[in-house]
Amino acid sequence: MAGSPVEQVPSATATTGGDEFGYPHGHFGHLTAEQEKALQDFKIFLGEKGLYTHAPGEKPSHEDWTLLRFLRARRWIVEDAYKQFKDTEDWRKANQLEVLYDTIDVEAYEETRSLYPQWTGRRDRRGIPIYLFQIRHLDGKTVANYEKKAESTSASLAKTDGSTPEKLLRLFALYENLTRFAQPLCSAMKDRDNAETPITLSTNIVDVSQVSLRMFWNLKSHMQAASTLATAHYPETLDRIFIIGAPYFFSTVWGWIKRWFDPITVSKIFILSAAEVKTELERFMEPRNIPKAYGGELEFEFFDRPNVDPRIKEAITWEKGHTDFPRGPAYWVPSEDGNTLELYAVGRQDGKQRREKICSIPSPFPKVEEPAAAVAGVKEEQEVKIEAAMEGVKALSVSSSDDKPSTAEISEKVAAAAVPDAVAEEQKPAAVKA
Repeated sequence: MAGSPVEQVPSATATTGGDEFGYPHGHFGHLTAEQEKALQDFKIFLGEKGLYTHAPGEKPSHEDWTLLRFLRARRWIVEDAYKQFKDTEDWRKANQLEVLYDTIDVEAYEETRSLYPQWTGRRDRRGIPIYLFQIRHLDGKTVANYEKKAESTSASLAKTDGSTPEKLLRLFALYENLTRFAQPLCSAMKDRDNAETPITLSTNIVDVSQVSLRMFWNLKSHMQAASTLATAHYPETLDRIFIIGAPYFFSTVWGWIKRWFDPITVSKIFILSAAEVKTELERFMEPRNIPKAYGGELEFEFFDRPNVDPRIKEAITWEKGHTDFPRGPAYWVPSEDGNTLELYAVGRQDGKQRREKICSIPSPFPKVEEPAAAVAGVKEEQEVKIEAAMEGVKALSVSSSDDKPSTAEISEKVAAAAVPDAVAEEQKPAAVKA
């Protein structure tokens, strides 16, 4: 803040788009030769450890853009990225994160959502989803009641490791929503630069106005535990974080907060004075996507349902009379033909499991099928080759007994003719290819 003792982080202007970690640098489709090699080495390393599979013709166990999050978080050091990745996979398995998100009670999910950042339904200028977090709503009584209720009631059918508190597991259902709903949705939108690059980040406006030092202190353990686990298991899902309304004592609070995050995340946090808010937000967001409370045009208040971008709604094909996204957990799955993503609402409602298809959107990465004509052409060409090989075998068969080939030689000739040229080329040793 201008004229205040607040310790300032680097200016947003100084690091916009061109810094070492700024989007899209280091993201899918925007890798240096060294980063591409690190990704390939990471896949091989994970494969050797049994944590990554990619059979020919099948979807890989983990997408490249997910693996890249761990590499960026660990500064492209494969062994370090592996450790964090393995810890995360073990933690997800021990706490059944898939089951948690699929079976969490819708009302419990919504209650948790009210305590954490809310998706506004809008995107920044890069296409990244915008979240708003107003901390003043997290007074001590509200948080204490929520934590007491969370610890006494299991909200899902997931079994846990016993060491991760139920209140935090509910929080991670919201992170699952970020990575399985909001980010894939924003990735599917093509009205952005770098449309070939999946969105794996979020932009956050954090409003700390009307919060006393005592309130910050009371929330310290609550926020520290959430931040520490999120940094460990959902790395590189936060991009720009704009802190607004910082009080005079915030330099003390900032001393705590910056220890909860890794240095890369800290470098993306910008504390804005009142005079800077509108100007800085507009550099990253169009006015129509900035809430009115911060100088924009968007009708959106904390606790509101997302005010979904009309462009997103236009790209959606709704099912069964739906015209908006559902309450509670939901995620996108590829359609059978791979050309669209289908949104399913999940979770339990009134004690009953739900799985309802809500809508679909064109896939950002449609399945590429080889044209039928090309497949037929290759097949016909191979049939001709096999027929020619068989004619050659017949000719050999009527030659003198001294010249007759063995059964193994005949089988080898026919097999060689049956192997497509491209496959045969792949099967050659590297020295032969060269």
